[in-house]
Amino acid sequence: MDTSRVLAQRLATQRLSSAPLPRAGDVVRLLTCVQSQERDHAFFSLGLRSRKDTYAAVQREFDSGAFLRTHILRPTWHFVAPEDLRWILDLTSPRVLSSMAARHRQLGLDDVTRMDEGLRLLTELLQDKRFRTRPELGEEFTERRSPIKPGEQLGHLLLVAELSGLVCSGPMKGVHHSYALVDEVVPPTPPRTRDEAMVELLRRYVAGHGPTSIKDFTRWATLTISDTKQALAEIGDDFEQVEIDGIPHWFDPTQVRRRSPAAPAAYLFPTYDEVVLSYPQVNFPSLPDHPYAEHSDPFWAWVVLESVNVGLWKRTVRPDVVDVEVRLAPAVTKEGRTAVRVAAQRLASFLGRELSYVENEGTPHLWGGALGHPARRPRRADR
Repeated sequence: MDTSRVLAQRLATQRLSSAPLPRAGDVVRLLTCVQSQERDHAFFSLGLRSRKDTYAAVQREFDSGAFLRTHILRPTWHFVAPEDLRWILDLTSPRVLSSMAARHRQLGLDDVTRMDEGLRLLTELLQDKRFRTRPELGEEFTERRSPIKPGEQLGHLLLVAELSGLVCSGPMKGVHHSYALVDEVVPPTPPRTRDEAMVELLRRYVAGHGPTSIKDFTRWATLTISDTKQALAEIGDDFEQVEIDGIPHWFDPTQVRRRSPAAPAAYLFPTYDEVVLSYPQVNFPSLPDHPYAEHSDPFWAWVVLESVNVGLWKRTVRPDVVDVEVRLAPAVTKEGRTAVRVAAQRLASFLGRELSYVENEGTPHLWGGALGHPARRPRRADR
């Protein structure tokens, strides 16, 4: 299978170019976990794949508890369905938590007694569905003279509480994320053995992301190659295997979707969108004159036109207007530029705002400067 076919199939599998799913929560269930540290961008990711095509509609689903936002899979936020929360945490959190010992020490939270006391206070403050934001919790911890200080210590405590299945998201309070006790907002679910959970997670990932490789899955799930290969062997012929650039990829043949005649030509993919982030090995190729193709930036996201990365975009949301700036490769045609503007209008409609659209040329000022995102810079040999 060539790269262009694989990219087209992924767009259809993720319901970007095929028929949209009825609800935002259906998208979360299809993709299993949707990275969402930029919550509002992630809401747009759900809107691109569902008939809930406004921010308000997606938020209503979220506030109703149809899907949750919490730290799961990796030490970052994801959307996840309530019925999937516990078994995925049981499978993936032990590896994540065991990797955080150095951070515990750095923050002075390697004292088990201090950590346990902080978790007990957190539980007390959230009991009876008293949904609280992080600033509100910080004030309470200070008033109770807790040794856990607002800022990095409290943030890390909340991360541990989420990865441990103690807390997850509550409804939004204004524009702020709130916390809730898992046992008060998530109904009980049957436990799974580790092997059952491993097979199920791989099935779900491939169904929502295929064609995909072992490396794609292990990065996404923070699980080992050996465990993944064992799960693949158990699944057997339920998946189809193809090679892309010499790399084995798998997909679920029951989940192959047809491209809709109404599918857009261009997409403004949000930062950290699953169709961009999930595939470090085989992804949308960039035009040779792309304004900045070597490094990623958390504020500039990809413009994809006919399965090619043709530029970058950034938004600024104001009360009545969303400003969208794009930087496109000079080779993009007039028709392609029109399609990109249509994609920008889709974003404005989702946000319920007028569109202010600007096309500029050249490399934008990126966070971290010419070297790109600091986390992606090569380490010095003397470190």
